[in-house]
Amino acid sequence: MTTLDARTAAAPTATTPAAPLTASHGRWLNGWDPEDAAQWESVGRRIARRNLAVSVFAEFLGFAVWAMWSIVVPKLSDAGFALTADQSFWLVAIPSLVGATMRLPYTFAVPVFGGRNWTIVSALLLLLPLGGLYLAVQDPSTSFGVLLGVAALAGLGGGNFASSMANISYFFPQREKGRALGFNAAGGNLGTAAVQLVVPIVVVTAAGLQLDRAALVVVPFVLLAALLAWRCMDNLSTARANPRVYAAALRERHTWVISLVYIGTFGSFIGFSGVFPTLLTRSFPGTTLSLAFLGALVGSLTRPLGGALADRVGGARLTLVSFGAMALGIVGAIVSLRESSLVGFFASFLWLFTFSGIGNGSVYRMIPSVFALLPERTAGTRAAVAAGCLGIAGAVGALGGFLIPRGFAISTNATGGIQAALVVMVGVYAVLAAVVWAVYARRGTAFGRARV
Repeated sequence: MTTLDARTAAAPTATTPAAPLTASHGRWLNGWDPEDAAQWESVGRRIARRNLAVSVFAEFLGFAVWAMWSIVVPKLSDAGFALTADQSFWLVAIPSLVGATMRLPYTFAVPVFGGRNWTIVSALLLLLPLGGLYLAVQDPSTSFGVLLGVAALAGLGGGNFASSMANISYFFPQREKGRALGFNAAGGNLGTAAVQLVVPIVVVTAAGLQLDRAALVVVPFVLLAALLAWRCMDNLSTARANPRVYAAALRERHTWVISLVYIGTFGSFIGFSGVFPTLLTRSFPGTTLSLAFLGALVGSLTRPLGGALADRVGGARLTLVSFGAMALGIVGAIVSLRESSLVGFFASFLWLFTFSGIGNGSVYRMIPSVFALLPERTAGTRAAVAAGCLGIAGAVGALGGFLIPRGFAISTNATGGIQAALVVMVGVYAVLAAVVWAVYARRGTAFGRARV
């Protein structure tokens, strides 16, 4: 065991000795306390940022694998696969369902196995869906059941978000946690845009379409992420799983109200990110997929903006604006479909993605504010239960990635198009906005006065 250099480095902490921080075999850090100013200023900030950088890279790849089928599915017909519209939407939807399911166990894996150790394992697990994709798309006679099973494996990438967020939350002090988690989330979300940008380029070769290259291009980066985690990340012995916190969060009605709202924001982001390339090719045959990545890119980049704006105007108010703007974007898409306007359809969805990202940031800002106002809990318990709510809301919100593609499938089967599903979504946003107003933004309530 070695003692790390924890000498004070800033004037405010010069007379206060840092809490002892030691490292043991396997890169386990003992005595980690980011709230200790002396430890944080001397060595803590540097260690935390190093872990954050690798975590963002690993999570970025998790999102890339999670979203892989969103850009592969529109290419399957060109590769000789004969799929119905319903089957195509199933292949887009199933990774999100599995990813949502994996988020809670991945969250608990960090304190059990260590953040560094689990980042290595979770990165290497991405080789399973990549290997399955490589083999499955080489033969157009591959059954739909096999394709569905391989697509389900991509859901492992969705679990990476939860473990990454849980791990980074242990590294940063409360005053810097929001910024670090926002950067971590946005960096991960960009994996969706990256894979939708790169795959259409790398699968087209002089020999024709080679979909297996979609998997191969990611494999070296996955191995690099595992290597970087092994060499550069740390485990924290102070990280502890507390199932009672999640049990308390499950009993709190605000957990479920916020989770429902989060389906409307993050669920819209991940759901529309997954289905947007398929919608483009089915609604406007012959459309190139080279610009489909812009939707996920815009939604990722505006997430931090949503958090920053929510600090100024209040999370509930900004969430209301987001739902109104998203509904307007859907209306624009409906009008564009009726007028067969690709430009209008594309612009409407970019508008929708913009405000889904802003809404993601504003809802996450609401959570600690809401729980801080619950009078029946001590301050410490409120903060802990709010953290439990974050994990639960993240898992529930990801279900939108399953519900939205399945909604389009049902609409297509019943009416021959997607407009009916879009009309329903306008109604859903209206209902969610009403819930946010009634519970959190209405004047005269404690939440409304506090501008949560």
